[in-house]
Amino acid sequence: MNEHETLAAVDLGSNSFRLQVGRVVGSQIYELDSLKETVRLAAGLDGKKNLSETCQVNALAALKRFGERLRGFAPEAVRAVGTNTLRVAKNATTFLNKAEAALGFPIEIIAGREEARLIYIGVAHGMPLSKEQRLVVDIGGGSTECIIGEGLNPIKTESLYMGCVSYTARFFPDGRIDDERLRQAELAARAEVETISASFGETGWHTAVASSGTARAIGEMLRANGWAESGITRSGLKKLRAALLKAGEVKRLNIDGLTADRAPIIVGGFAIMSGIFNELDIPEMALSDYALRHGVLYDLLGRAHHQDMRETTVNAFIRRYQVDRAQAARVEAIALDLYEQIAQNIPEAQRDHERQLITWAARLHEVGISIAYSSYHKHSAYILQNADMPGFSRMDQGRLALIVQAHRGSLAKAQAAASQLTDIPLALVLRLAALLSRGRGGTELPSIRLTQREHGFELAIEKAWLKDHPLTETALDDETRQWQSVDVHLRLKRLG
Repeated sequence: MNEHETLAAVDLGSNSFRLQVGRVVGSQIYELDSLKETVRLAAGLDGKKNLSETCQVNALAALKRFGERLRGFAPEAVRAVGTNTLRVAKNATTFLNKAEAALGFPIEIIAGREEARLIYIGVAHGMPLSKEQRLVVDIGGGSTECIIGEGLNPIKTESLYMGCVSYTARFFPDGRIDDERLRQAELAARAEVETISASFGETGWHTAVASSGTARAIGEMLRANGWAESGITRSGLKKLRAALLKAGEVKRLNIDGLTADRAPIIVGGFAIMSGIFNELDIPEMALSDYALRHGVLYDLLGRAHHQDMRETTVNAFIRRYQVDRAQAARVEAIALDLYEQIAQNIPEAQRDHERQLITWAARLHEVGISIAYSSYHKHSAYILQNADMPGFSRMDQGRLALIVQAHRGSLAKAQAAASQLTDIPLALVLRLAALLSRGRGGTELPSIRLTQREHGFELAIEKAWLKDHPLTETALDDETRQWQSVDVHLRLKRLG
């Protein structure tokens, strides 16, 4: 990845969309511009978890405005991420196609723990370095992330299925606020937090920090009314609770420090914050102006400076699943060589990303052997699809899983399992590399030429070499039939 003077992050949150533009100076990022659009994506989910047309129209209009600001940015200098609502929406894929067209850049849906990791990175960069462990809490529109970390490194990450938009809609659908409803919302939040309280308590923390809009809104109300000097305190929350009950209705909320755009969802956010304070026995929380979008920027900066978290994750998987590094390296080298032969007309940014996918797939294609050799490619695919892989988006995990599943065995079955086999060139070069490396280093390969034709591919190998390696020749003949089963023509050309 090239180094860029300016980077941009887009956060498609469940409550608001945010764009952050920063200038890179060494290992630091200085804010140049920021935009916020209150979209309330979570409120646009219907009973079947589909995003409504109205919600989509508003979201796409916001992304078009972001897209105008991002014109001229290189593709690798922008990272856009979607969070909880896009994780759960049934029609997320259809919406994303339109959203990417409106924004002008790809959009990744990130898993909850990946969101938590990025939030911690963002918050940590906005605070003095310290060896003391910190608890970071981020209440979003549809989910709440809780992280314990030290310095710039997250230690424990969790994502809880509760957010200010969803809780307001669930417990206060008509806008009425009374003690029973508020108590039920607080108890529901405590029940969610209870699932992590034991493990978080064992890890421990010295200070607690809250980030994002809900926390800042609560903190501003406490400060404006003299209920806390700074941050969020237990005593301040009690006074805010009384003020919410006194108002009785969302539309009657008139609390100093509460902005008009935050008022419709503050009661749900308050209930979650109250539940967290009580369940984790927190006396006070500091506030951070840094959040997910800042973490995305610093993670993007790390990729540019060759500190890519995805590489760290791949290396951790290699160690955890005891991958044969020498075999992985052989497969990687052959696969990349074959890919370069057919990738000359692919745009540079796409080519760089596909090289990365091939590299990761080659290094991880045998992780499933740690479960069982039989059908290990399916075990490998399952691990890559479902494991927590810090740095990876859900889409990239899905692409990796499919490429790895397709690297051996029946292509027709792989296609049926995935509904539609995509990334055909990537799957092809990995299959051929694995086939040609079957001897695990015991076979010296001849010159091999892979060419993309109008209706498929041609693999050219010396006839004499194939005659001396009948097992490989038979396997390659079978390979041509495998690709024919998914309507891809692969011709084996014998040279000489």
